[in-house]
Amino acid sequence: MMYLRLFWEFFKIGLFAVGGGMATVPFLQTLGERTLWFTTEELANMIAVSESTPGPIGVNMATYVGYTTAVVPGGIIATLGLIAPSIIIILIVAAVLEQFRESRYVKAAFYGLRPASAGLIAAAALAIILIAFFGVDTVFDVSVSAIRIRHVILAAVLFVLIRYVPKVKELHPICFILFAAVAGIIFAF
Repeated sequence: MMYLRLFWEFFKIGLFAVGGGMATVPFLQTLGERTLWFTTEELANMIAVSESTPGPIGVNMATYVGYTTAVVPGGIIATLGLIAPSIIIILIVAAVLEQFRESRYVKAAFYGLRPASAGLIAAAALAIILIAFFGVDTVFDVSVSAIRIRHVILAAVLFVLIRYVPKVKELHPICFILFAAVAGIIFAF
């Protein structure tokens, strides 16, 4: 029964998370609250691990949740649940693409998905900021006394380095991942 639920929950996320892996974060946040499979802190860790490992972030997060919930079969089933809607939609679109390629309705539908995708990604960014800087789930829980000053300082230092130090801009992204790992270990983030 757990496998069926994992598949179904991630199938829904895969069906509605338009805009890439970061668009899955609001859905995952709701999933964690509803199922208690993971906490907000674990979601933040999941995002960090998923961002720093090869592969699409949404797939990495589905695999991570599935694995922590039901070990290897859970990871496989959650991943299949997430990618199944895309596969189904691609097969349907490929079958009828030539008929509807120039349809104004199809063009309008894709044009209408753009703001939805942007909204999902903005919600994901806000969720990550709230978790990282305040350790809370919602804007309503934010308080000045809850600011995680070390996190804010690290973000400010990284912003200044990336924005104003030309040599830092040339560094490979792996360097930033390694730097973040070392900073996390040293400062116990």
